[in-house]
This record gives sequence, C-alpha cells and structure tokens, in this order.
Amino acid sequence: IDSMPKRIALIGFLSLVMLMSILGNLLVMVAVCKDRQLRKIKTNYFIVSLAFADLLVSVLVMPFGAIELVHQHWIYGETFCLVRTSLDVLLTTASILHLCCIALDRYYAICCQPLVYQNKMTPMRVALMMGGCWVIPTFISFLPIMLGWNSIGIDHLIEERRYSEGTNSTSCVFMVNKPYALTCSVVAFYIPLVLMVLAYQRIYVTARAHALQISVLQRAGGAGVGADSADHQRNHRMRTETKAAKTLCIIMGCFCLCWAPFFITNVVDPFIDYTVPDKLWVACLWLGYINSMLNPILYAFLNKSFRRAFLIILCCGRKRYRRPSLLGAGAACTATQINSSTAVKWPHHAVVVGGGGRCRRRVL
Repeated sequence: IDSMPKRIALIGFLSLVMLMSILGNLLVMVAVCKDRQLRKIKTNYFIVSLAFADLLVSVLVMPFGAIELVHQHWIYGETFCLVRTSLDVLLTTASILHLCCIALDRYYAICCQPLVYQNKMTPMRVALMMGGCWVIPTFISFLPIMLGWNSIGIDHLIEERRYSEGTNSTSCVFMVNKPYALTCSVVAFYIPLVLMVLAYQRIYVTARAHALQISVLQRAGGAGVGADSADHQRNHRMRTETKAAKTLCIIMGCFCLCWAPFFITNVVDPFIDYTVPDKLWVACLWLGYINSMLNPILYAFLNKSFRRAFLIILCCGRKRYRRPSLLGAGAACTATQINSSTAVKWPHHAVVVGGGGRCRRRVL
C-alpha cells in the first residue's frame, strides 16, 4: 500500500467485510437455534452448517489474510502459513459444498412431490450430506497441502516468491501445480457449480410452468365462489414458488460472481507460467471471501421466515414480530414450509390439524 489514505481505506474495507460476515452468520445460527419453526425445516440445518463454515472463514482465515495484505509480509512462520492455507481451502470449499446441498434439497422440495422429498431427504441422508460437506474438503486441503503435493515441480518458484528481493520480509505463498489446480478446482467449484445450475434450472422451469398456469387462470375468469377460492389458492402458490425461484437465482448469481473469477484464475495460472499479477490474485480471493458475508444478507432480505426471526432477535423478542401459532378461521391450509424459501403445496397436500375451520401449518 503506497500511501496512508489507501492503507486506511483498505483497513476499513477489510474490517467491514469481516465484521459483517461474523455478525451476519452468527445471527443466522442464533435465529435457527431460537426459532422452533425454523428448526423444523430440513434445509435450515444446511444453512446453520453453512453459516458456521462462513463464520470460521471470517474468524480463522480473513484476519490473517488482511494482516498480510496491509503489512505486505507474513510474520507467523512457514508452518502456520501451511495451516492457514489449509484452513482457507477447507472452509471455503465446505461453504461452497453447503450451497450445493441446499440447491439439491430445494430441487427435491419444489420440483418433486412431498412424499418423494420425504423419502429422499431423510434425517440420516441430511446428516451424511452435511458430513460430506466437511470431510470431502480435507482431501484437497490439509492432506495434500501439509504433505506438499501441491508444490511438486514448482518448489523453486515458491522459494523465489516467498522472500522479497532487497528485504528480509517473507510472504505466505500458495502456488499449485497443474494436477492440484485441476483437481482442487473441479471438486471445490466446477462439480458443485454444475449441480447447482441443473437444480436451479429445473426449479426455474417449474416456476415458468406455474406462471403460465396463472395467466391461464386469469384469462379464464371467475366461475363461482368455489372456483374463485380454488383459483386464489393456486395463484398464491404459483406466485410464491416463482418468487422462491427468483430468490435462488439471485443466490446463484452472487455465488458465481464471487467465486468464478478465482477458480478460473486458479486453473489458468499454472498453464501460463504463473504470470497472473499478485493484485489480481488478491482481488479474486477477497471477492470469494465476500461470498461468506453475502450469504446471511441474502437470507435476511429474501426470506420472510428469517427476516421475522432476525427482527425478534434484534428487537429483543417484541411480540409484534412473532409468528402467530394458529391461522385465522377459514384460512386455507395450503401453506407449507418446505425449505428456507416458502412454497405452497396444492390443497390436497396440506395437512390439517385441529378442527372448527382452523388449521396449523405443518412442515414437510
């Protein structure tokens, strides 16, 4: 950093990213722990685990990267450099794999029948998927990095870049050979990206079909009070799922915007003799870190259930933000929380509890 104003601006920006990431992810975890309705939704277990991974990124990875970036040298030794790098790869990959699992969960929840979703996403399968999100990254982080597999054939380049010319300062250099670059990028980004695109594409197709049905129902017009009521229920469900699909597209767009530059650069760099400028590397890396800050922001602003839970926490549990336990008399029993975005099932999928025209929403 050439001047003090630039250094102050950089410190302010990095501090803001870390602070928002820590507070946002903590808020997501507390919201799910305190809200009984959120705990009933299977997808939210992935969201809590995702928030925990992003929280660890902001606590264990970002601060050391920020310190090195501001001071322009690494002061913690070579061994801790390897540990910090391994944590970086482990936690960011875990975060990406969680996003992939959330996409698959939502695909089964929105595009399949409720019984199919229940059979596919059993508690055991959810636990196995969450475990995989944490175990799989170890095979591309601590194992190869601590054993030096990523540096085979390029040790001389790493040594040249580790020590700055004309000074005694050192840097925490992480360079990868071609096999590791390809393997790591495919496992950590490209496979999850393909799965997420396929899942969200199917959700988008479902949403378009529902939007078409809305227009058909509107053109058909009313045909009696009973028909109007049924049309209203169907319109509500279709609009809700369309909104859910748009939400997922925004989340997917942010994911690609944050991580695609880094993983494209990660694959290209070994094949162009490691000529990517250091500043471009740093920009791509911190753009990926920003994804850990964006995830809780997206859930807060784009999901009504999380917004309500956040308001209850931030406003010290004021009753005006609390969810009513029962729906009003005559309310249609069609709303079903199937994931972190609300979808509304067809009337014959609703589960009615109690009598007297009153019903309670059930989580499938």
